[in-house]
Amino acid sequence: MAEVKIVLPAMGEGVTEAKITKWLVKPGDLVEVDQPLVEIATDKVDSEVPSTSKGKVKQLLFNEGDSPQVGQAICILEVEGVIAEGSKTHVSPAEPKSAQKEKPVAKPIEIKEKAEVKQEIKTLRYLSPLVRSMAKQENIALEELEKIEGTGLDGRITKDDLLKYIENRSNRISQIEAEAKERIQTETPIQYTSPTDTNSSVLAHEVVPMDRMRKLIADHMVRSKQTSAHVASFIEVDVTNMVNWRETNKDKFQKTYGDKLTLTHLFAQATIAEVKRYPLLNSSVEGDNIILKRDVNLGIATALPNGNLIVPVVKRAETLNLIGIAKSINDLAQRARDNKLKPDEIVGGTFTITNLGSFDTLTGTPIINQPQVAILAIGAVKKRPVVIETPSGDMIAIRHICILSLSYDHRVIDGALAGQFLKSLRDRLENFTPSEI
Repeated sequence: MAEVKIVLPAMGEGVTEAKITKWLVKPGDLVEVDQPLVEIATDKVDSEVPSTSKGKVKQLLFNEGDSPQVGQAICILEVEGVIAEGSKTHVSPAEPKSAQKEKPVAKPIEIKEKAEVKQEIKTLRYLSPLVRSMAKQENIALEELEKIEGTGLDGRITKDDLLKYIENRSNRISQIEAEAKERIQTETPIQYTSPTDTNSSVLAHEVVPMDRMRKLIADHMVRSKQTSAHVASFIEVDVTNMVNWRETNKDKFQKTYGDKLTLTHLFAQATIAEVKRYPLLNSSVEGDNIILKRDVNLGIATALPNGNLIVPVVKRAETLNLIGIAKSINDLAQRARDNKLKPDEIVGGTFTITNLGSFDTLTGTPIINQPQVAILAIGAVKKRPVVIETPSGDMIAIRHICILSLSYDHRVIDGALAGQFLKSLRDRLENFTPSEI
């Protein structure tokens, strides 16, 4: 029997480790190709690692709760095959030869390159973007980071290392605060009122800890507000022609292509075209530079059954027609709700839309999804009486109206550009014709 190592795969830009949340197999289990072996969690998304071979589980190299690095072996399978001659540790054919000398894990990382990096930054260790972000938020200086003992690959500081350090530091602060509070209480006694007292103004309450995803969302939203100068502009749009066309063609579309056609798909197609016309909305900020993105990677804000939010990304959306847009959005949204998104499917977005109308909300001011510079909110489509200008004079008619809201980073986008974008998008939507599909 030969041995195959299952390694933690690459999971998107900036992701260097993942936490093992649940093993789905145990030593001795027989597994098939593509069978999920383990559930993992990163700061981006939860996902599963499948088996690359058919065989029997020989050894689990990490426990639940551990955080292996990308490229490290997490599990060993016994498979039918020939053992590589002269090899002490048997690895899968996909692993580099240098990995055969590693015990107990494979490290498909070029050591020479890492040594050069260490020499350039001298005493500073490599810090992942997540660790840097957490350290900045907690006001931890680089000098303080240098004192933290890292448990990651080559002594890197992992997210768990930093969380443990922050917890210990918080405990010290809490202890000092508790001692101070105790001194105050001994000097000024406090009278307590029972929450069960019907005459009391004190109400009983329940403390609900944030789950991991909600913590990530909270951190991301606060960081965005601290990073970007948020401004919002609004415009009202008559989408009657678009609504009527969809109502006429939605059944035929689903029968022909096997996917539902929603207003979100039509809004997305029009938005993609306008973003290409106004490239500053498809950019990001790095220091004093504005980075214009070539591709429109469209993020679609998706509500999850547990009340959380995730933003899967349609990559190179400008290359898709309406059929491709509908299929991509439907597929990503469904797999998001089923918790089956891949890590690289929620990174790399350049512009985001969120459909507030799904919950009958008229409008809103969404927070920019960093490092993007703008996000478009689509309000609920409502029938309203409006004044229409005709060659024979003004008239009142019942039309389908919605409000578009654009939140944008004032460091890059001024009100004039935002207004031009919204006006151009409005004109495209109001003059909607099937020929534009």
